[in-house]
Amino acid sequence: MTSLSLSRGRWRQPSVLPGFGLTFGVSVIWLSLIVLIPLATIFLRSAGMGWSDFVAAGFSDRALAAYRLSFGTAAAAGLVNVVFGLLIAWVLVRYSFPGKRVIGALVDLPFALPTAVAGIALTTIYAPSGWIGQFLDPLGVKVAFTPLGITIALIFIGLPFVVRSVEPVLADMGLEVEEAAATLGAGRAQTFFRIILPSILPALITGFAMAFARGVGEYGSVIFISGNMPGKTEIAPLLIVTQLEQYAYDGATAIATVMLVVSFAILLLLNGYQTLRRRRMGA
Repeated sequence: MTSLSLSRGRWRQPSVLPGFGLTFGVSVIWLSLIVLIPLATIFLRSAGMGWSDFVAAGFSDRALAAYRLSFGTAAAAGLVNVVFGLLIAWVLVRYSFPGKRVIGALVDLPFALPTAVAGIALTTIYAPSGWIGQFLDPLGVKVAFTPLGITIALIFIGLPFVVRSVEPVLADMGLEVEEAAATLGAGRAQTFFRIILPSILPALITGFAMAFARGVGEYGSVIFISGNMPGKTEIAPLLIVTQLEQYAYDGATAIATVMLVVSFAILLLLNGYQTLRRRRMGA
């Protein structure tokens, strides 16, 4: 009886917002209007195509090449951002230096900068006649209009997700953890891989997932630097737009459905891994 009353008491704690029933209902309605219903229309239209037409449109050679490029470059950019995003977050949290606020503002710049502007700027820099491209071109390194250029664009727009995901976790950890490990005789490598990395790993995975999801659906910053060659540098979002411009709505819907299912499955696996890891650490 006592435990039951205590359990009910948790749900009836006073709150600034209205009760659970009302807030939960509003949340479900809002998510349905903004997320579930629009996504449901994609599946409904795909279901009306017929399996053979869906496979022909969603798994054509051109579409498969676009999937490989979009998901591959998004994953590569996410992994790069995990490494350098952690490094930047570490510097911003652990050290004080002149210009720290400026660097913090630069990290958030891709959030505010229009993606088309970023794409034009990156293309100008990395083109064969650009500021950096003119030095890479004689070495046989081509960035603009290649998958490498797409990866660089996705690194640019995905970096803030990793930095801002890891930064508060490092700030909460404090220097005491490292000092205690050093007192017990642990070296720098042991302290990082056995203490710091396990603590920030969920935040790193979250940052990677958000950067990856943003990269898969990115359009504005990629179309200028990719070259948009079908089967080579054509990303899946651009293929969807091309299908819409040709009034091939069924083809665009099929490609969007495949991307949606694959993206959701990958994010679900990452979230499942995080949940399993938390349970193991709790146990």
